[in-house]
Formats: sequence, structure tokens, C-alpha cells
Amino acid sequence: MTTLYIRHPARAEGEGALCRFAVVAEGGAIEQQGEGALRNLGDLVAASRRVVLVLAGADVTLLPVEAPPLSGTRLRAALPALVEEHILGDPGECVLVAGPPLPDGRRPIAVVQQDWLEPMVKAILAMGARAVSAVPAQLCLPLQPGNVSAAIGAGELLLRQGQYEGLGLALDSNPALALQTARALSGDAPLVLYVPNERLGEYQMLLAEAGPGITVESDSWAHWIAGTKSSTMDLVPGLGSAGAVQRDWSRWRWPIRLAVLAVVVNIIGLNIEWLRLKREADAVRQQMTQSFRSVYPNQPAIDPVAQMRQNIARAKANSGQIATDEFNWLAAAFGESLRALARQPGLASMEYRERALTVRVKPDSIDPNAASQLKTALSARNLTLEETAPATWVIRSTGAKP
Repeated sequence: MTTLYIRHPARAEGEGALCRFAVVAEGGAIEQQGEGALRNLGDLVAASRRVVLVLAGADVTLLPVEAPPLSGTRLRAALPALVEEHILGDPGECVLVAGPPLPDGRRPIAVVQQDWLEPMVKAILAMGARAVSAVPAQLCLPLQPGNVSAAIGAGELLLRQGQYEGLGLALDSNPALALQTARALSGDAPLVLYVPNERLGEYQMLLAEAGPGITVESDSWAHWIAGTKSSTMDLVPGLGSAGAVQRDWSRWRWPIRLAVLAVVVNIIGLNIEWLRLKREADAVRQQMTQSFRSVYPNQPAIDPVAQMRQNIARAKANSGQIATDEFNWLAAAFGESLRALARQPGLASMEYRERALTVRVKPDSIDPNAASQLKTALSARNLTLEETAPATWVIRSTGAKP
């Protein structure tokens, strides 16, 4: 995805003034550049991952003010009182954004009219922008230690004296006046002046008249792109929720309705299936209860299946039949299986619990192949052998008839 950089002209130029723009790829290459009214850049805005507004310096005031050591919400709440005596209008009608503390303890504060910035940001968001940031143009100028940077173009003079110091002035297109004003505002410091490439020769011819210590260079998008990346004075967060991307949920109205409908249909279907299975289960249980009562009319039917199993087991025991999970059957089958081993292990203990026979043998008397041979012999008698611990065997019935 690309980033769209827009150099917005000064507010004094009027609503229809042309904006300079550049579409920059992720690698930094400029894919497209030109000029156009902001309202005509909708296609570029929608196709870009991010939009960066470079606001005219004449529309953004930078104020270094004494500020208490506050941060976050408390600092934002204190900003109107900090700038009140430095601006002419009402601070409540301005967007105020504070920069990081300066070495001398002051804080730079960027001030811009809210009724001008907010509609512009909202218009860009309405065009389909995913993210918008706005930075003062004067803080995007290249800055060398000990020098002052300036730029002339689009009826404006920009000046940057420090990392968070700068200003913008509306000027006419008179090169001599622009040079003299830049020289006067920069003081005795060396001045690097960036001018449009097509007017570079014209300004170089006027250097002698403007005074010493001025270097004229060609302006380019590379300066502004690099400056926006290093700037920390983004004014859009100062708008609060007005500068955030508003999702258009109307386009999701029908997909959400269909999803809810699908969920409701599935819930109804699951409930219908559950009711059907419950009716079948009730019918089967009622049938089992009737069968149990017909066989055992004198017994209350609490759990027909368990009661029937108990009664059948009791009847088999009374007739002399031994169940395959009783102690006698398990012990006898285990003893018969031991006789088939070439070397019989020594028994340490034998315990019958929960229809399983636990046999512990002496470890030094076990043949390595004894367990596998016993499993084979016991499986022929519908029994299983599980070695739960060293020299510990648990024998259970598989439930088949003997």
C-alpha cells in the first residue's frame, strides 16, 4: 500500500486553492506527484494506506510555553490555560497538541483553528482514508545544527529555527522581498533556503543583494517526506473522536442480518433435534420400565437397566453359574493361564476390587515374556491383562459369555 502526502496551501488562499501531492510506495519511491484541489483527490485517498497532511505554516502556530510536569489527560486539560495569554482567540476553539519537553523545561504547543482542520480531516476520512495525520509544514524542513532552514513557495515563507521552533508567513511572489524577509528573520545564523527548482537560478542571482550566509537549494518532495516521518507533532489526535476513522456499518447491514438469521435457524434446528431425541429417550425408558415391571412387579423401578442386571446376576448365582467378572472365575482363569508358563512367577499378593483382580508378583521371579504370554492365554478366556505398574497386573473380564 502507498502513502499519500498532501501539502495543503495556506487558509488565506481560499477553498479552491491547489494542493501539491505525492504518492509514495512503501520503499520510499515516488509513484505519482502533481497538483489538484483537495476535493478532487478522492481516488488517491481511497487507494492509499495512509494520508499525511502537511499544513501551511501560516495556519499553525508553535508556542514554547512553561508547562508543569504533566502528561496524558492532565496535560491536555491544562493546555488551554497554558496558551490563553499567547493567542488572540478562544483556546476552546483551537486544536492544541503538545510536543515533548525541551531541555529548558518548556513544552512546544501547536495551535490550529478547529473549525478549519476538523472539516478537512472529516472530508478526507469520508473519501475512504484508513488513517490521517497532520503535521506543521515548518517542522518538516531539513534542519542542520546551527543553521536556519527556510522554504519559499505557494505564496508562503516557512522558517525553521530549531527542532520545535518555526513559523510561516504569507508573502507575495516577489523573490527579493522573500529573500530579505528570510534573512531578517533568521538573524545572524547561516540560512539554507529551499526554492522551487524552476526558480532556482532567479534566486541565486539575488543572493548578493540579500546578504551573506545564504545558501539556495532546490526544493523537492524528499525533504517533506523525511520531515513528516521525523515529526512528532501530529495534530489529528487533538481532534479526539472527530479525527478517528468512522466505520460505515450500513454496508454490513445485510451480511450481519444473514449471519444472525443463520445462527437463529441453527439454534432452532438444534432445539428441534434435541426435543426429538428426548422424546425417543423417554419412550425407550418408558418401555424398559414397563418390561421391568412386567417381570418384577413387586420391585419399584428406579433404574430398570441396573436393576435388571443385578437380578440376572443374582439369578445366575443362585443357579450355580459364575459370572466372568467374579473373583472365583478371574482367579481360576489366572491360575490356569499360569500353568502354561515355562517359569511361573512368585505371587506377592492378590486383591479383588471393583470387578477386577489385581495381582502383584515378585519382581525377581518374572520372566520378561511372562506378561505377553499371559495376555494371550487370558484373551482366550475373554479376559484382559494390564500392567499398571512394575510387577503389578490387573485382570478384567471383557464382558463376553464364558
